[in-house]
Amino acid sequence: MEGVVVVIAEPHDSRVLSAPLAASYAACETIARRAASSFYPMFRFLPAAQRRAMCAVYAFMRIADDIGDEPGIVDNKREQLQHWRESLGLALAGAADHAIHPALVDTVRRYNIPIKYLEAALDGVAMDLSPAHYATFGDLRNYCYHVASVVGLACIHIWGFAGERAEDYAVNAGIAFQLTNILRDLGEDAARGRVYLPSEDLNRFGYSAEQLRQAVCDDRFRELMRFQIARAREFYAAAWPLVPMLQPAGRTVFVAMAKTYRALLDVMERRDYDVFSSRIRVSRWRKLMVVLGALPARWGW
Repeated sequence: MEGVVVVIAEPHDSRVLSAPLAASYAACETIARRAASSFYPMFRFLPAAQRRAMCAVYAFMRIADDIGDEPGIVDNKREQLQHWRESLGLALAGAADHAIHPALVDTVRRYNIPIKYLEAALDGVAMDLSPAHYATFGDLRNYCYHVASVVGLACIHIWGFAGERAEDYAVNAGIAFQLTNILRDLGEDAARGRVYLPSEDLNRFGYSAEQLRQAVCDDRFRELMRFQIARAREFYAAAWPLVPMLQPAGRTVFVAMAKTYRALLDVMERRDYDVFSSRIRVSRWRKLMVVLGALPARWGW
């Protein structure tokens, strides 16, 4: 089909992994099981080969995120992040120096994941090493692309997809997810001196970064949140055409993740936009209903 991009995953990998490669994948799964509390259970809907691959990509991203999140001197973090970037190149050239590298290289090659996505994710971590300040939504969108959209782009290569617009829709999904994260964590981030909401939006609603740091939840803040939630929902809607383009197993994971994250927006609204007093969460019962609702996509229903 001319003009249509098709990436076919290998869901049923019958290879017998070498002992070193199996150990590397096991190391990745350990990291994913420990750290991906929201996502790892959803990986279980994937065939074993794709689940291993998801753990490999997640482990690479998690290690990079830990470099950025852990206490320490910023310049030292930049050096560590640069080393992690350089070690990726060395691993791809056959000189792995970390336990997860053999699995990551195997995943990248088997699923034809463009290296630019992994490199862009490292750029996203580097962006968080500087004080968060975004003048316009365009600036924030660029940040969301680097910390979330590129992860989704790697994922759809593992899951398999068909359609020349699939990658565009995956970008929209990443932006929707990250905007949701930002809104959920407004209070925690502001307390750490990080304000992700664009200055143009704060000015539009007459609400200041200082008020955000003080957890002021007044009418101006509620109007600001209504605007931000509406924007996030627009990105979820703009991502939804991706669903039929994915192969069934990946479709299930994406639908479950998207509906769970989108449900966080509903929780914010029910709490009258109070994201300060306690953490915004989706109940276990609601998560179960979301997952059960996503299961038909597993078999293409």
